This record gives sequence, C-alpha cells and structure tokens, in this order.
Amino acid sequence: MTTPPNSDLAKQARTAGLVIACSGILAVLAPWLTTALGLAPRYEILFYLFSLAGFIWSLVVTYNIWQKNRK
Repeated sequence: MTTPPNSDLAKQARTAGLVIACSGILAVLAPWLTTALGLAPRYEILFYLFSLAGFIWSLVVTYNIWQKNRK
C-alpha cells in the first residue's frame, strides 16, 4: 500500500512545527533554566544557539516543503 505524496509533506510540516514550538520554548526558558540549575551564563548562550539552530532547520524544511508543493 502506498501513501499519498501529501502525507509525506504533512509529516514534514508537523515536524517543523514541533521544532519551531520547542525552539521558542527553549529560548524563552533559557534564562530560567540556567539560574534554576545553577549553570554558568555561557550555558544560556548555548541554549540560545540550540534554539537558533532549530529555527534555521525549520526554515530550511519549510522552504523545501514550499518548493515541493509548487510543482
């Protein structure tokens, strides 16, 4: 049995949406996490970099979905 091609795009879109949501939550909670865990401020920057990487990855995936959908 084969799946329709739009279901693959929908799965990618859901994954990108989840990554965007988690990246946003991580960016908002980064200061609280570092103080609650007693970490050095450099770890807060690391959390921000992880969040930024998630946003960039989602942007690339969303662009690819858009390009596939145009065909």
